[in-house]
Amino acid sequence: MRLLLDQNLSQRLIPRLSQHFPNSRDVKAFGFTGDDDESIWRFAADEGFILVSKDSDFLYRSLLRGHPPKFIHVRAGNCSSTHIVDLLVAHIEHIEAFVIDAAESVLSLG
Repeated sequence: MRLLLDQNLSQRLIPRLSQHFPNSRDVKAFGFTGDDDESIWRFAADEGFILVSKDSDFLYRSLLRGHPPKFIHVRAGNCSSTHIVDLLVAHIEHIEAFVIDAAESVLSLG
């Protein structure tokens, strides 16, 4: 399971998540900026990433289009990086089940 973290999540999360989600990356590593939602969406789909964001725009896009890419909506307001890491790791079994579920496009965690 490779995660692609949107810009609203710190790139400092990547090393802390790598044990549980190998080969995960941050959108900035690929040169994406805040205006690139469609490009980020297509890139995640084409490259087999699970897109992770707090951004409700991706939520609506996922609800309208379905997948790929699968989308994890992090519903945690202003919180620490540790909280985000703990949230994703604590739900790793749910994430694994979500990834293999052919019908589901969105997983909300919060």
